[in-house]
Amino acid sequence: MKLLRVGTAGSERPALLDAQGTLRDLSGLVPDIDGGLLADEAALGRIRSAAESGELPVLDATGLRVGPPLARIGKVVCIGLNYHDHARETGAEAPGEPVVFFKASDTVVGPDDTVLVPRGSVKTDWEVELAVVIGRTARYLGSHEEALAHVAGYAVAHDVSEREFQIERGGTWDKGKNCETFNPLGPWLVTADEVPDPQALSLKLWVNGELKQDGTTAEQIFPVAEVVRYVSHFMTLYPGDVINTGTPAGVAMGQTEPKPYLRAGDVVELEIEGLGRQRQELKGA
Repeated sequence: MKLLRVGTAGSERPALLDAQGTLRDLSGLVPDIDGGLLADEAALGRIRSAAESGELPVLDATGLRVGPPLARIGKVVCIGLNYHDHARETGAEAPGEPVVFFKASDTVVGPDDTVLVPRGSVKTDWEVELAVVIGRTARYLGSHEEALAHVAGYAVAHDVSEREFQIERGGTWDKGKNCETFNPLGPWLVTADEVPDPQALSLKLWVNGELKQDGTTAEQIFPVAEVVRYVSHFMTLYPGDVINTGTPAGVAMGQTEPKPYLRAGDVVELEIEGLGRQRQELKGA
């Protein structure tokens, strides 16, 4: 299933994109799309049955904003340097264990919402990423099979980053990762049954129409199953938590001088095979 949330920011309603590409209203069936829903197999079953029967009301998508596909996100866990080609382009050695950092859940915005370039920024960068959405409480998972059984679905994430704040201003990466609007998510949460192999997805990103990133999740140093298993040994993952799993080569930081960092007025578009497409216009904060 392709689950999404539509409407003005803060007042989104749950919806479903059916197999024919028709937008359907879920608000009469479930209150929202969140961790509680993802952990409720009976509720998900009711959605599937209603979708298959064609009984869900049709929504007019004209002019309708698409919000983040998940409400009340608990935490956004991020994995850094998780693609062989990205490590090579930045001159970094492939890590021996996953590099883990966090984004605050309030960085999450809709897939087509405005991204704000922070005040004083000179190195705002782009990163297309596969987001993993947790559907069952996960702690100390023992195998890759067990890890994937705890995944509710997948989505497109844009891990916007400010490299000067991240690398040159001291401390951890957090200052360069948590600026407002720095995690567009969506358009859809695609349930795991529609993604049989998360290591066989193409990822692409364009800036002002120019293709910058063209990669595949097959290049991940630590695959999705290992990331979920590994992280569960350091923190409890709850339904509705999100894991951003890293970005392939092609970021501004990895290019020759002068590096083409983002500025107000730029347009970024990104997509992951089967998971949908995003488009953001950048403005000054």
